[in-house]
Formats: sequence, C-alpha cells, structure tokens
Amino acid sequence: MATHINRHLPAAARSLLGESLVVMGEIGGNDYNFWLLDRSHPRDTPSQYMPDVVGHIGAAVQDVIDLGARTVLVPGNFPIGCVPAYLNSFQSNDTSDYDQNGCLVWFNDFSQKHNQLLRQEVGRLRLQNPGVKIIFADYFGAAMQFFQNPKRYGIDDPLVACCGGDSRYHTSKGCDKNTTLWGNPAKFASWDGMHMTEKAYSIIAGGVLNGPFADTPLLKAC
Repeated sequence: MATHINRHLPAAARSLLGESLVVMGEIGGNDYNFWLLDRSHPRDTPSQYMPDVVGHIGAAVQDVIDLGARTVLVPGNFPIGCVPAYLNSFQSNDTSDYDQNGCLVWFNDFSQKHNQLLRQEVGRLRLQNPGVKIIFADYFGAAMQFFQNPKRYGIDDPLVACCGGDSRYHTSKGCDKNTTLWGNPAKFASWDGMHMTEKAYSIIAGGVLNGPFADTPLLKAC
C-alpha cells in the first residue's frame, strides 16, 4: 500500500505528514468484541488471533512511517473487563471472577496480553525506524485510574452506563430517545455500555499527554 501511495503523494503532503502527530488507533478492540461478545464461540477463541491483530497494527504503523510520518502514537487496548457490556454479558456468582474494582479478571488479563504483545511490536518498530518517535500509549493504565478511584474524578459508578436500560449495568437497552438517561454524563465513565464518556476520555488523554501513561508523555515528545 505504501509503495502505491508514495508514487502519488505530493512532496508537500509528505512534509505535512512528517510534521504531524499520527494516532494509530486504538485498533483491535472491535475485532475482539466481535468474538468475545458472541457467546456461541469459546471464550478463548480470539487469543489465537491476537498475534495477527498486533501484526496488522505494526504493518499499518510501518506504512504511515514509509509515507513520511515521524511521530506516531500507538495506543493499547482498554480494560474491557470493566466495560458494562462485558459485565452484563458475563455476570458470575463466582467472586473470584472479579477484581477488587468489580471488573472481570479474565477479560482484563486478555487486554493486558494484547498490550504486552503490542509493546513488543512497538519496540521492534523503534529498532527498525531509529529516526522516528513511536510512542506507546497505555490506555489500560490511564483508564484504570477512574475504575480504582472514581470519587477522585467525580464519577459516581464507573461500571454502569449513563444511557440505557434499567438492568444492573444499564445495558439491557441500547441508548436512544426511548431509553433512560441516568444522570449527568460527567459523573459516568461509560456512555452507552460500550463507549466511554467525554469525562472518561479526558482523564485518559491527561495521562497520555502529561504522563505517566505514555512511555514518552506526549507533550514532551512533540
């Protein structure tokens, strides 16, 4: 792909790309969601595809570098075990399935395995492209701030959706004009059970921009 585009990309466009911050993702989340939330498949099915997902992320990063990018941010996966849609789909009476924050241990471990592989891929890309800043953004760690200490950030309950049905995690209905808005979105981490609120993303962004949830804080790297 990069070879084809390079032939048609004006020098000015390459120069602009070289002066820009390229954010690659988060990539992979929807690939995993497709398998994990489909209960007809064994839960560990996506694990066999994890190296392929990470490999495709690495290939996409290399493509934009070949096109002229010189600063690339590569985000990891979120703590999906804390996502209301997962908490609702995989409710368990076994307390060992949950951590001290009420999140599902197996799914957060899955996200961390992805992130570990992605960190290794970022390390490989750095060796291959010594003149390029490739920054790993730890979205998992940045998000865990408000799952571990929600009151610090003015969040009432980070494990329930702001917009949805009246089930335990507010995910029994999709978010539309006929469902319930359970309060001020600024007091929630999840908007609709799958996507986060502006408040949650602002906390994550702060951890990436200022540290410590990027291996080079973004404001120091750019």
